[in-house]
Amino acid sequence: MSAVKFGTDGWRGIIADDFTYENVRVAARAIAHYVIEHEDAKAGVCIGYDTRFGSPSFARVVAEVLAGAGIPVALASKVTPTPELSFAVRGRKAAGGVMITSSHNPAEWNGVKYKASYGGSGSPAIIASIESYLEKPLPLAATPAPIEEVDFSPPYIAALEAFVDLKAIKASGYRFLIDTMYGAGKGYIAGIFERAGVPYVEFRSETNPAFPGINPEPILPHIAATQKAVVAEHCDAGLITDGDADRIGAVDEHGNVVDAHKIFAVILQWLLKRKQWPGDVTRAFNTTKMLDRIAAKHGRKLIEHGIGFKYVVDLMLEREILIGGEESGGVGISRHLPERDGLLNSLLIANVMADEHKTLGELVAALQDEYGEHQYGRIDMHISEELKQSAIRRAKEGVSEIAGLKVLRVETLDGIKFFLENPACTSKPNAAETWLLLRASGTEPLLRVYCESCSTESVQRVLEAARAFVLQGDSA
Repeated sequence: MSAVKFGTDGWRGIIADDFTYENVRVAARAIAHYVIEHEDAKAGVCIGYDTRFGSPSFARVVAEVLAGAGIPVALASKVTPTPELSFAVRGRKAAGGVMITSSHNPAEWNGVKYKASYGGSGSPAIIASIESYLEKPLPLAATPAPIEEVDFSPPYIAALEAFVDLKAIKASGYRFLIDTMYGAGKGYIAGIFERAGVPYVEFRSETNPAFPGINPEPILPHIAATQKAVVAEHCDAGLITDGDADRIGAVDEHGNVVDAHKIFAVILQWLLKRKQWPGDVTRAFNTTKMLDRIAAKHGRKLIEHGIGFKYVVDLMLEREILIGGEESGGVGISRHLPERDGLLNSLLIANVMADEHKTLGELVAALQDEYGEHQYGRIDMHISEELKQSAIRRAKEGVSEIAGLKVLRVETLDGIKFFLENPACTSKPNAAETWLLLRASGTEPLLRVYCESCSTESVQRVLEAARAFVLQGDSA
């Protein structure tokens, strides 16, 4: 049985353990089968790669397999952010795309993502179809198709520059720290700002496949150095992208982390207030309910869905969606792509600051004033499978209170979410609801615990109570 297994966002593995040339060829043959059977193979496939160890050579292996099956290949001539590859697939009307990346995972990982012809992640049906070909031999074409090396960046960069108001960003006088976390976003925002005359400092922009001391994920503890650098460099915001530049993180002018929920809220408020473009709003089950309040104020429908960007993509393909996003920093705007794009969202944060004449910290404070204080926290519990299953079972059996707070209702769209009666919040005007979500990983002994409330103190209190509940095991 093959070691290759495609999840919701492709296949990932440990380099030299299961992520080997042999297994990459297995994945590539399955993708070639799918393209030949279900897409216009003559339209070709675009292939990109990130800064990870071996990514260029793994990309070349995929290209050779596809070309050997008679599928023309446009292979990136240099490191490519994932959203750039998706943009190229759609722009070139290709049959699909393959991205060699493991996104925000630690340095020893690499992976294969499949991008569909519409310029976004393959749907669950497409991924299931690719998996069905994993064990099947791939016939070779009588004549291999060509492999053309292409720089995908010019049309993508032009689209980013056209989407935002660079003159306004320059006129604002704000200075930005750009942290690409040694990843594929290096040079993109810096180049755009350089040409536009926007003050900036680029940080951790050199290529280093070891991602020294961090995972390329724009959350703590991996952005602790960014917090210090923003203050030391006297910047008005820090804009951060992950390993393949499809996710965003941020730090305000005081060095405070601005979580993905508040980034999404800042961009949403600006889109509805300034742009007034049509469309509904989507958010994942584990994201802030401040988004619901913003959408309601502007008369927009908000659609809550399961956890994973695939749900956003499905909705964008089905109906008119303005913006959709998830808890992990993946936000997509349909006018751009049915895809997460950390580079575009970084530029949009700068655009919002310029239009509103506020630093990032001031933007967040203004949102909290208008819609009520919403604070958020998450803990990842790496526990045994037995303890994980015990916690889920006990949560499903019924819990009447958590951290001394009465359970008002339970929702089970994706995990188990408890809404709690919190006296510390009811005394606050326009207070956020207090909720706790337990969600078990389907692939590893990991339980994620999420909480939102009206203060950081409430969030920590509820998270610690949840941790204790989980660790009680079957002794409860």
